[in-house]
Amino acid sequence: MTGGTFEPATGDGPPLPPEAAEQRSREVRAALEGLLQIRRLTGHRDGDPREFPADWERRRPVRAVALALEAARTAPSAVDATGARVATGYRVTAGERPGTAVVEWLGPPGGGAAHEEESALAACVPVLEGLGWEALLYRGPRRRRFLEVEPAHR
Repeated sequence: MTGGTFEPATGDGPPLPPEAAEQRSREVRAALEGLLQIRRLTGHRDGDPREFPADWERRRPVRAVALALEAARTAPSAVDATGARVATGYRVTAGERPGTAVVEWLGPPGGGAAHEEESALAACVPVLEGLGWEALLYRGPRRRRFLEVEPAHR
């Protein structure tokens, strides 16, 4: 939490100190429960709140996708104070189209993230689909893979 507002890990922040892991886990669980409650209160009454994202999430796909991945205990990447990648994991950024997000698998140079990316990203797909997101695997520049994520269609 920063300044009292929960921010899910997008993979561009500092590494989580080990002593903060338990507290962070509680915050993530509470944020996910809050998100599901928002879904229940905004039109998911008759169905499963995991079926598709609420309008709030559609307007903030980076936050929603990052929360889904962090809640599933998928490791986020991290950077140090200089911006150098220091941990291997997911990174969520805004997609080119409104309402979409991109998930990459990044790590420190020579850390093997490129070799892990296909299986690691494939493991993210059912996590995202389980919370109402569609995730398609693509190959981008330098032959690196990424997921393009958008809300499931109602």
